[in-house]
Amino acid sequence: MKLFYSIIALFICLVLVAQESKELEGVVIQGKTLSLPFNKTSQDVQIITKEQIKAMPASSIEEVLSYYSGIDIRQRGAHGVQADVSIRGSSFEQVLILINGIRMNDSQTGHNTMNLPLDLASIERIEIIKGPAARRFGQNAYAGAINIVTRPSTKNDLTISGSLGDFNTTSLGASLNVSGKKFSQFIQAETSQSDGYRYNTDYQVKNVWYQNQYKLNGGELRLQGGFIDKKFGANGFYSSPLAKDQYEAIQTSLVSIGWNQKSGKFKWESNAYWRRSQDEYIFERHNPSKYRNLHIGNNAGIEANTNYSFSLGITGVGLDFRKEYLSSNNLGKNHRTVYFAFLEHRFMFFKNRLDITPGISFSDYSDFGNFWYPGIDIGYSINQQNKLFANLGKTYRVPTYTDLNYTDPVTEGNTNLKPENALSYELGYRLNHKNIKTTISLFRRESRKSIDWTKDSEEGKWKPENISRINTDGVEVDFNYSFTALFIKSINLGYTYLDKNLKYSDRAYSRYSLDNLRHQLVVKVEHKLLKNISNQIIYRYNDRVNLDDYHLLDDRLMYQTNHLQLYIQMTNILNTKYTESNLVPMPGRWIQGGVIFKNFL
Repeated sequence: MKLFYSIIALFICLVLVAQESKELEGVVIQGKTLSLPFNKTSQDVQIITKEQIKAMPASSIEEVLSYYSGIDIRQRGAHGVQADVSIRGSSFEQVLILINGIRMNDSQTGHNTMNLPLDLASIERIEIIKGPAARRFGQNAYAGAINIVTRPSTKNDLTISGSLGDFNTTSLGASLNVSGKKFSQFIQAETSQSDGYRYNTDYQVKNVWYQNQYKLNGGELRLQGGFIDKKFGANGFYSSPLAKDQYEAIQTSLVSIGWNQKSGKFKWESNAYWRRSQDEYIFERHNPSKYRNLHIGNNAGIEANTNYSFSLGITGVGLDFRKEYLSSNNLGKNHRTVYFAFLEHRFMFFKNRLDITPGISFSDYSDFGNFWYPGIDIGYSINQQNKLFANLGKTYRVPTYTDLNYTDPVTEGNTNLKPENALSYELGYRLNHKNIKTTISLFRRESRKSIDWTKDSEEGKWKPENISRINTDGVEVDFNYSFTALFIKSINLGYTYLDKNLKYSDRAYSRYSLDNLRHQLVVKVEHKLLKNISNQIIYRYNDRVNLDDYHLLDDRLMYQTNHLQLYIQMTNILNTKYTESNLVPMPGRWIQGGVIFKNFL
């Protein structure tokens, strides 16, 4: 009750100080059909800009996301080599990842979702949608969606970067922007490697990313493609923490071509895409013949989305068709066909102060049948700075092929699994006033037939089951204050509290359902020391349900001019001992330094 009154008091204070709005300039949230300015959305949406990423003590996308409350990154090892992402206590299978709207989730396993073929230098911004998004995006958008947006620059420039760090960690990258009157294109490549912070945690990662945009006949033709090759020692990552000699080599490719056009009141967007993944797992690195898995997946699809604006609002319609294939020496040969369609309409009332967006989606899976999933978003703008919003939606997820078919000495799949589903509610408030930005959200997710790996005894095999019921209640607060002409440039505070209840499960052990964060606090403070020198320090407190709580402190000091950036960063300054997943010890204090040189051509 005290928490409730505190939130109400904070809400009243923030409304009283609001006089003038200042939106996130140029930021439009990319929905499937309804792309809206940040302040017009009626969901809890978070934007991470290129400038924010540049200031963080982060070497990977996973590390960037870990600095935002409500996002739980469970890493096995350093620098996002292997990481799972969760939103508001979800499993790693229940979050949709997109690159420029193209889905990257893997039908083999969600453990491979974050193998993305680009680096931080390629990113324009990251859009995080928290809460139900399945009615717009389909499978995997169970608890939310993360869209990584890249965009070629309108300037011609060449960028070269390099870094050195502890444990013989190095990276070298280069990118090139070339633009003309009707086109712009971008290509980036990077290689990074490390000896690892303990036995068999070395890694080598190579990636390349290309993007081209060409204006043609009143529209825009878009081509993008990328490839990542990742090899790493996986000491205790899977199976048992005692399995010290595991090794994994993963490749992911993405190619897509798209067309968008606006004609009068119509806006049209279409894409054709192909994603390939290859995952080789070896139980004993120096004895591959003892136990080896090889999985090769191919997902190919086409999608078309359109919206029509008229006096009664905006109507959006979308269609998606894709084929998913997997060939594996463990999971067998699998394939499925997926049809997805959705319809939504945004109504505006009372001089555009009240917006109501009902929608519904239909999915048909060749192996699981069809599903209808409705939802509604409602927003009310108190004034230009303050907005109340609420949403309700039903979401779903079908089992992965690992859930269904995986077998090894300690694991057994379950071909009788049913799709899991949930009904999610959210009530929120957003303030965007001059140098203050705040979002407060209360939410609940009622999951049914939730999929989790369980076992009856310590000696038993892990097997996925449909658990009858998991209810997740939570509150989330994000507060940002930007200073002017002061030593402190900005302060950001994010806090998430989760209360997760598992009901009607008679299993003694659960692998994933109760490994969420109960309390999560993130405090970011950015300083401007001198004209070209800035510093950001980030404090995190994580209290996980089934593990000890811990404190982390990271820092990045940066010198920057128009052509040059020098930085030194230190992660886990306190040298905290902690784990995030599968009892894998995470790195202690780690120092890195680097240089980025940009030449305008």
